[in-house]
Formats: sequence, structure tokens, C-alpha cells
Amino acid sequence: MTWPKRRRFGPGLNKKKMPSVSWAGERLGAEEEEEEGVGGERVWVRWSMLGGWVGVRVYAYGNCIVYFYRVWVDGCVTVGVGIENNGKKQWKRVEVKLEDHVKTPIFPSNLSNESYDEYFDDYVSSIATKRFPQDKPLWEVHVIKYPNSNAAGNVIFKLHHALGDGYSLMGALLSCLQRADNPSLPLTFPSLLPSETKSENIMTKTISSLLSTVSDFWWGISKSFKGEDDPSPIKSSKNGLEFAPITISTITISLDRIRLIKSKLGVTINDVLTGMVFLGSRLYMQEMNQSSREAHSTALVLLNTRIMANYTSIEEMVKPDSKSPWGNHFTFVHVPIPKLTEFSNVLDYVWKTHKIIKQKRNSSAIYFTSGLLKMLNKFGGHEAASRYVCSTLKNSSVVITSMIGPVEKMSLANQPIKGFYFLTVGTPEELDISIVSYMGRVKLAFTVKKGIIDPQKLKLCMENALNMISNAADKNSMQNAK
Repeated sequence: MTWPKRRRFGPGLNKKKMPSVSWAGERLGAEEEEEEGVGGERVWVRWSMLGGWVGVRVYAYGNCIVYFYRVWVDGCVTVGVGIENNGKKQWKRVEVKLEDHVKTPIFPSNLSNESYDEYFDDYVSSIATKRFPQDKPLWEVHVIKYPNSNAAGNVIFKLHHALGDGYSLMGALLSCLQRADNPSLPLTFPSLLPSETKSENIMTKTISSLLSTVSDFWWGISKSFKGEDDPSPIKSSKNGLEFAPITISTITISLDRIRLIKSKLGVTINDVLTGMVFLGSRLYMQEMNQSSREAHSTALVLLNTRIMANYTSIEEMVKPDSKSPWGNHFTFVHVPIPKLTEFSNVLDYVWKTHKIIKQKRNSSAIYFTSGLLKMLNKFGGHEAASRYVCSTLKNSSVVITSMIGPVEKMSLANQPIKGFYFLTVGTPEELDISIVSYMGRVKLAFTVKKGIIDPQKLKLCMENALNMISNAADKNSMQNAK
């Protein structure tokens, strides 16, 4: 397999920029679905990263991902690794050997796809719980050449969050991918379209935003330090789960279906997805333990704070004055998960979720949280920031993060990519949910700690939640039409 030459993003990826916080919904649903037009072997690309600021003592310079293409071709390069020595960062040149970073596991031959599913899941769990060597750049590529139920082969990019956040790493990954239908054209992404808002008195809106900001910021700090969620089927009181074995399950949903629900309820795509996740989580909790119906549970939503519209090239991100700089530029917001006992029907649950998200979007607490992380990192050191982030993650019941993917089918080394998703591993919470769009579909990946959460029951509860919302939306639409 030959590795593609490094390819810069085309002009279609660098549209007019605007301040934004990348909530999933409007970005995921902004473009229409593209038809599959490429046959041949399919490859799933899975992207895994270890949590930022979580025990980070070694810093790998971001452009080692740029050298990744050279590594594949040349077999050996040298890059700089920042090492902390007595509180000071020093650069040390190290040799990058192909065999240290590109892994090709060997499984038994001539097994069924279902058997390879088990081998694949065990392999993913093993590499997710394995720490990076601290004397080498913090990235690995795992090429799995065995077919399973999902694809003819898999490629896993394991990247430490110290390299950069999801925006940086996804941008670097996309630099080596091409459009399958026409490699000379740039990949395009859903547009960032602002949702329509009702006219509101400026004074009222300002006061409401100020009160929400103060309330959300204070509540977020208290949650991070001492406000741990109640124990429940998705939140145990166990410690030291950062490198516990994991299990992964996924759901793929057509964006057309989500758009239909959205239009019938008058909410956003983000509201539909979040309502599904919250309702599915509560259904799982109720099925596993009836007493958890009243449990206080929160979701920690990770957000990007760059001034951006779409991914930009690596060259653009590393410029000193870039508006979309490389690195870790994210924040988070605590969102309470509504209880089932508070509502008489499913639609009220979704509309309550819509109200909560709207209030969080109108708050500026996320920017204060981002500033707090920078202050902790600057004045307390990386250990202080690490402790704060770890405490925040541990006190939450579920962590949700989302990203956008291309509208068109991609290819890697001339192999069409059937689909992809990313995972966040090495963190102390029991349940992580990642959401990504690709070719008119949305994939949700659920990463759970093995033995604590039943991945198949959780998946069924999520699917049941979506069906309940869809059926209720249909019934509501028919009643309104009469």
C-alpha cells in the first residue's frame, strides 16, 4: 500500500470565519446527503485520542503529524520532543522509527467476520489502555488488515491530546485524505449556519445572558470541585478508571431522519441528538435500576472556542496570528440530564432539552471556563490544570463531544473510506459519547468501561429513545394538521 503525498486543503475549506462554539447540531445537519458512488474495498478509519491535561508531563510538538507522511515513505525521521526538566521546557531531538509508531497486528487466519469483530474489539481495548512511551512522540497508527462485520479493513490513529485538540488533530488527519470521486477537488463540509432566533429586547437578552453566565460559571466550578453526580448505572463511585478496559458500540443515523424530526418539532438537529442521548441514558438507568430514576446526573459537553467556520490547513493553524491556531483550545459546559419523572410525554422531554441547551448557548460561562483553564495552566502548572480537568470528568456521568466530517466520500491511500468515528479514552468517567457526521449520516460511538455499563443494552436504549421521539413527533404533526 502506497501512502498518498501530502495534500493541502483546497480553497473550499477556508471560508469566511465567524465566532462560534461548535455545538453539534447545526453543523452536522447543514448540508444535504451525498450519494455513494465509489465501489471497491471499504475501510473504516477510527481515531482515538487520550485526554488532554490528564497526567501530561511530556509534550510532543504538533507538526510531528506533518512528518507522519514522511515516516510512511522514508521509514525514519527526527523530530523535537519537549521535555519538562525542573519546571523548564527543553527540546530534545529523537529518532522516529517506523516500527515504533506504525503497528500491524497479526490475528488468526480464515476466521468469520464475527470472530474478527471480537479480535478487533479486544485489540482496540488493549491499545486504548496502554500508555504512550514518554521518550517518543505521542502518536501511533494501527493498520488492521482483517475484515469484520463493518469493513474490509481498519486503520486506527491513536493520538495523545497533548498534540492538540480534536479540531487540530482532525485537520491534520484530513490533510492526508482525498475526495474519492475526484482527488483534485477539495473536501467540503457542512456550513455553519446560525439558527433563526426570535426578536428579543436587547436589555432583557443582556440581563438574561449575564444571569445565566454567573449561574453557569459558578455551578460549573462547584461541580468540578465537589459536585459529584449521584451513583447510577452510568456513574459508579470507583476510582482509577482511566486505563480500565473499554467496550465500544456505535449507532448510525440518517441526517434526513433527524431533519424530519427537527422540522416537526421546531427545534434544532442538536436538540434532537441531545434529546436522544439524554432520553436513552435515562431509559438505560431505569432499566438497570429503578431507584436511579431520581438520580442527579449531568453531561459534560466539550466545545471548541476558535473563531472558525471549517477546518483549515496545518500551515494556517501554526501561523502566529492564526484565528484557528493549533493546540488545545477547548472548553466545556455542564448540562443537567432531565429526569423522566418530571415529564408526562417524550416531546416535553425533548423541548426541555431544547430549553436547557438554548440557555447554555446564550451564556458566556464557557469562555470564562476556558480562561480559568488557561490561568490554572499558567500559574498552577500543568498538574493543577490536570487535576481540575480530571475532577470535572470524574464528577460527571457522561462526556459528549462532536465534530463534523466531509460531505463527500473520502479515500486513504486510494482506498474508499466507508465511515469513521473518533473516541476519547484514558479518562476517568464511565461513559463517553462522540458524534461525527459523514456523507449525510451521523455516527454516535459509545465508549464504556467494561463490566460497568452493558454496551448492547445501552445501544438498544438509545435506538429506542430515537424511535420514541420520532413516533411522538409524527403523532404530534398529525394532530396539528387536523
